[in-house]
Amino acid sequence: MQFKGKDIISIEDFSKQEITHILDVAQSMEPLAHKSSDMLKGKILATLFYEPSTRTRLSFESAMLKLGGGNIGFADAEMTSVKKGENLADTVRVVENYADIIALRHDLEGSARLAAEYSNVPIINAGTGAEEHPTQALTDLYTIRKEKGKIDNLKVGILGDLRYGRTVHSLAYALGFYNIELYLVSPDTLRMRKDVLQTIKGKISVTEDATLETIVPQIDVLYVTRIQKERFPDAAEYANVKGAYKIDQQILKTAKKDLIVMHPLPRVDEIAPEVDNTPQAKYFQQVKNGVMVRMALLALVLGTVK
Repeated sequence: MQFKGKDIISIEDFSKQEITHILDVAQSMEPLAHKSSDMLKGKILATLFYEPSTRTRLSFESAMLKLGGGNIGFADAEMTSVKKGENLADTVRVVENYADIIALRHDLEGSARLAAEYSNVPIINAGTGAEEHPTQALTDLYTIRKEKGKIDNLKVGILGDLRYGRTVHSLAYALGFYNIELYLVSPDTLRMRKDVLQTIKGKISVTEDATLETIVPQIDVLYVTRIQKERFPDAAEYANVKGAYKIDQQILKTAKKDLIVMHPLPRVDEIAPEVDNTPQAKYFQQVKNGVMVRMALLALVLGTVK
């Protein structure tokens, strides 16, 4: 496995063996997350975020700092030369002179792969449009493995916005490497993209027309997503599906005691605050795990860990 200099664009670019190695390295990073390290001393990460972000941007920056590296970048493209009309290719070719690696979030699908074509330093896809979010999927796998002790032989339900949710697209691709049963629950207008289904249906068992009440008693993992208002081209379409699902303690009464509830965050009203203090709630643990996963990716891609 050769990670040094590798672009992290899509989960589909990895093998199961490579994913397992990333998760193993992430686990080894846990002690370093609580103390200083000079593993990436002298290295610089540029975070180019054309869309709003809290967890992804800060976890990348935190991961780099915990490994002794530095950060530059922007969280508002309106404050950069993009405002003057500079295109993505030119921005990347400029920033590569300042940094050793770039984490890019962009509103357009295909933007990370485009950036990788022009950049001489590695590009990590930190979320592109409604397409993919590979580092979140790796975080999700890490959380499942840590909480359940395995990924294989589990029943996983994914609930909410499966059409526009880039996190669930990457997670579905990732779960396709494992022996799992996947249940998809969404409004009809937000069903999983056909290209994702075509990729995973030949690999794992997929049930599309599942209902929340039916699957909760039998699944081991419930992955909840918000209905993303910003992705809807039509406000009326959003209004029709807003608040379609809500996970509360009443729903959890029918679940297995060891069910874990996950969410990439931010949430709106799809998980009631009363769930936060239950043993099933693991979404804030996901946030913590994201730092370890991104520490692992930075160390692997920059070649300080093999």
